[in-house]
Amino acid sequence: MSDENARVTHLEETIAHQAKAIEELSDQLTEQWKVMEQVRAKLDRLTERFLNLEEQSLEAPAITRPPHY
Repeated sequence: MSDENARVTHLEETIAHQAKAIEELSDQLTEQWKVMEQVRAKLDRLTERFLNLEEQSLEAPAITRPPHY
């Protein structure tokens, strides 16, 4: 019976360590997802700013010859 108790104890310890590792990985994944969402939001804002600047640059007056030519 002692060998079986030791075996069961070992299995329980292994399961406990795996459960802790899974929980830590889940927490890290959640944290990375938050960072990714922040980066995506920044990228969206920068894209919008770039498009606005691009539109403004298209409205620039045409280059004409100076009057002294």
